[in-house]
Amino acid sequence: MPHPEPAVHVRLALYPDHQPAVTATLTGSENTAAREILLARGFRDTAAEPGVMVLARIDREEPYYAARAAEDLARHGCHTVIEPALQEEIDTEWTWGNYPMDWLTRDEVREVSAAAQEIHDDIASGRLTIHLHAHDGWTTVAVGTHQDGRHLHLHGEDHLRQISGVHGTEAEAVAEFHRLYSVAVRPGPAPATETERAAAAALAGPRPATASEPTGTSPETAPARVPALEDHEAVLASFLEAQGEWEKWRTWDDNCTYAVHESQTIRVEFDHEVRHRSDTAWTVAAYETPVGERLWHATATAGTPAPIMSTLLESLTNGDDAWGHGPTPVTEKTIAEATRPLGDAGWTHIADGHGITLTPPGPHQAGVRFDPLVIHPHPAWTLWSGNPDRPNWAIRLSPYAPAALLQDLAAELAYNAPLYTPRPNPAPPRRTWAVAPAPPRSPSAPAQGR
Repeated sequence: MPHPEPAVHVRLALYPDHQPAVTATLTGSENTAAREILLARGFRDTAAEPGVMVLARIDREEPYYAARAAEDLARHGCHTVIEPALQEEIDTEWTWGNYPMDWLTRDEVREVSAAAQEIHDDIASGRLTIHLHAHDGWTTVAVGTHQDGRHLHLHGEDHLRQISGVHGTEAEAVAEFHRLYSVAVRPGPAPATETERAAAAALAGPRPATASEPTGTSPETAPARVPALEDHEAVLASFLEAQGEWEKWRTWDDNCTYAVHESQTIRVEFDHEVRHRSDTAWTVAAYETPVGERLWHATATAGTPAPIMSTLLESLTNGDDAWGHGPTPVTEKTIAEATRPLGDAGWTHIADGHGITLTPPGPHQAGVRFDPLVIHPHPAWTLWSGNPDRPNWAIRLSPYAPAALLQDLAAELAYNAPLYTPRPNPAPPRRTWAVAPAPPRSPSAPAQGR
C-alpha cells in the first residue's frame, strides 16, 4: 500500500549573501506545525514572499540550530531537504578564535552564546528595555528592565553579552550604573554592532535566492530605506530647532539621535538605521528624576506618518501634562478623556474580555486599543493602521502615558484617518482638533552637564 506524500516540504539552504544564516522555504498548505517548529528554533518571517523564513543569529551558530530544526521537522513527518552547502557547514567543527573563556568546552561555549542570543532577541523584540549604556574601556555595558520584572546590568557585546547584575528596582539599577560608569553613561541602548546590523539586514532583506533560481543571481545586499524616515528626520530637526529647552545628542557611530529635555527627565531616541516600516524607530521615556523611576514610555514604528510623529513630539512640550504622574490608577475617566476625539469623530467602541478597542467608520483600517491587564511598564495602549496583527505602523504606550498625549494622538488619527490608512481614493485635506495647552513645566532638577 503506497504511503501518502507529506503535506509539508521544507528546504533548508544557506542565505546567499549573509552566511552562515539559513533560509527555510516551506511548500504545502498544512505548514502551521512546521512554522511553529522553525520559530522555536529561531527562524523568523521576513518581508520576503510567504513561505520563506530566515535564521540569522549573532553567534554564527545557524547551521547547528538548522540541523536541530531538521531533526524536529522529520519527527513531525515533514519532508526536509538540506542543501549540500549547508550540510557541509553543519558537518564542519569550528571554534572561536581568541575566545576569552578558553576553559569552556564547545557545548559550554554554545550555552554562553545561546544566553547572549536570548538577551539580543529580548532587546530586539522589546521584552528588554535598555535605559542607559556606557563603554567601560573594554566593551559595552548597559542597564535595562525586562518585562518579567528584573532590572538588569549587562556586560559585553554580541555572543559574549551576559547579565552581570540583577537589582530590585529600576531606580536602584540606574543609580548603581551611574555610580559605576559616571561620565561614560549615555542615554538609551548602545549602537548596534556590525554583527547585529548584518543579522537585522538578513531578516529584513529582499527574498533570498533559492535552489530553483539560476546560479549567479545576486539579490540586493541592503534593503531599500524606509521612505518615511526622511520625513521623520525633518520632523525631529524641526522640533529641536523650535524647542530651546531640548538638546540634541548623537551616538559615536551616528546611528541614533537623542533629544533630551534640559531637566534630563524626558528623552526621545530616533534610530536612523531601521530597515523595515514595522521596526521601532522612535522611543520616548519620561522619568521622575534624572536617575529615578521611569514614569511611562512609548515607541513608534518607522512607518508611522510624519504628522503623527510631529503631534507626539509637540505634545511633549505641554508642561506637566507631558510628564504624567507615574503609577496612578487608570480609570474609566482617564480612558474616556484620552479617547474623546475618537468618540466625537464617530468611532465604534468595542469592549471585550481583553480590553477596549475603537475603530473608525467607513472602509479605513485603523484602531486604538487599551489593554487593562498589561502590567506597567509594558505597552497597554496601541494606535495602529492596517491589519492589527501586522500593522502598517503602530505607536505603543505604557499604561501611565499622559491622557493629554493620548488625546492629541487620538485626535490626529481620528480626524485624519484617511491620510494614514489604505484607501483607493485621494485623501482629503487635514483637519485639526484643538487641545488647550498646559502651562510650561519647571524643570524638576537643575540641568546637568552633558
